[in-house]
Amino acid sequence: MLGHDEAWREWRGAMASGRMHHGWILAGKQGLGKSAFAMAAARALVAEPGIPQPDLHPDILLLEPLPANDDEAKKKEEGKPYATKRNISIDQVRQIQHRLITRPTLGSRRPIIIDPADDLEKSAVNALLKSLEEPPTGSFFLLVAHRPGRLLPTIRSRCRTLRFPALSDAQVGEVLAREARGADAATRAAAVAAAEGSPGAALGFVEQDLGPLHGLMDRIVSEGDELFALRGELAGEIGARPDRERLLATLDLARAVLAGRLRAASPAQRLRMIDAHGELARLTAQVPTYNYDPGLLAMEIGGLLASAAMPREAA
Repeated sequence: MLGHDEAWREWRGAMASGRMHHGWILAGKQGLGKSAFAMAAARALVAEPGIPQPDLHPDILLLEPLPANDDEAKKKEEGKPYATKRNISIDQVRQIQHRLITRPTLGSRRPIIIDPADDLEKSAVNALLKSLEEPPTGSFFLLVAHRPGRLLPTIRSRCRTLRFPALSDAQVGEVLAREARGADAATRAAAVAAAEGSPGAALGFVEQDLGPLHGLMDRIVSEGDELFALRGELAGEIGARPDRERLLATLDLARAVLAGRLRAASPAQRLRMIDAHGELARLTAQVPTYNYDPGLLAMEIGGLLASAAMPREAA
């Protein structure tokens, strides 16, 4: 994947040194391929000369949020998209720690991937810290972190960080040209703008068909919306029952529209845009937790965009 060259150089250099650190944080925004890197790095770590490596390797342990309920668990078994619980629990960490008491099955190394480490419960973080302080011989922890600043300093201090940079718009466009050939130009342009350097996010935005939303948001920021007509269209385009992914994609797109216009804005308008962007960031953090009415949330998003265009409209 694009953007992984430096991370691979560091990882392979550490493996070749004979002094492999036991804890690693794979840091970067969501959608850069950190999970794929973690699995590929883990497979490189467990490879042993002359020993066949099965697809489902028994020495690679993956800790990730569980399906939200039995129905979602059934979807997972069927290979369908499924909703997950919000956090990785302490029970999951303890199950992994129980495995670490035994020796690896096929070789001398056992990688543990935690994806994402941002979603660990507080009690689970404290339990994990004990393993990082006294790691079992041959155990290596790979913590995928979209927001590494949220990890405890005691966790960060015990790990080496691999950073994954955001891609340029041209690189994200290259990914979309290859992976989303059926999308029209407007949708791809909206996805590139909203992704802010994340090809995974861009592909998710293409699936959400954000082209019409992008056009409406641009109009609101350019023209304002004194009569609320554009906000009504925005609510209709978002839909009466959007899922959480569509709401989050809409909020990300709104923030990207403001960020893209910030440089060319007047000083007064720039301040309004910054205020609106901050409010959109707050809403983005709250949407996964609070049960917002989609129609009211759409009007709030439209109002924040309009406030950046028209000083007399309060957010």
